[in-house]
Amino acid sequence: MLAPLTTVKRRISGRQRRADTVSQISVKAVSDSVLPAVEREVSEVLRQRHRVQEGEEDFTVQNLSSITEAAAQTTQVFTYLLGGISAVSLLVGGIGIMNIMLVSVTERTREIGLRKALGARQSDILHQFGLEAVTLSIAGGVVGLVLGILGAWLMTSLFNLPLVIAPQNAILAIGFSGLVGVMFGAYPAWRAAQLDPIEALRRE
Repeated sequence: MLAPLTTVKRRISGRQRRADTVSQISVKAVSDSVLPAVEREVSEVLRQRHRVQEGEEDFTVQNLSSITEAAAQTTQVFTYLLGGISAVSLLVGGIGIMNIMLVSVTERTREIGLRKALGARQSDILHQFGLEAVTLSIAGGVVGLVLGILGAWLMTSLFNLPLVIAPQNAILAIGFSGLVGVMFGAYPAWRAAQLDPIEALRRE
């Protein structure tokens, strides 16, 4: 469809003043390799049309590669920022799991002493409390994953955006949760395994 530029701007773009001016020009290059040359040629042509010297331009020329690089740098900064926040969250969660397990060991001292008196080995106690720590952390990871999916679904529904869930990322998140449980549950499990059964049975 062909139409006068001024008519398109007044009727479609809604511009009433200076409808005969052009605010943006798009130029398509044959390949990415010629973008710098095209940029130089476009700048030279515009300087001739605007009757200005180099350094006095009243226009801006940008190519998609520079815009893409700027967007990639911004995305990388946000990735690092979110990674730092996630690391701090994992650290805080791991410390919480360790504190809970230490309290559990203290409260179940007599149970540990009784198990050892009945023949349980240190490895059995170690595996028991280690498994409890991993189970606790994985359960927290599953709850966090479900809440994250629900939050993402809510946001995409409100702003009419597509919802994309990568299964490998979900599995990776659960795996990290289990790793946190192993790391921060190791000390409470070791402490429980080292308890003396006689001293443990004496505790009230």
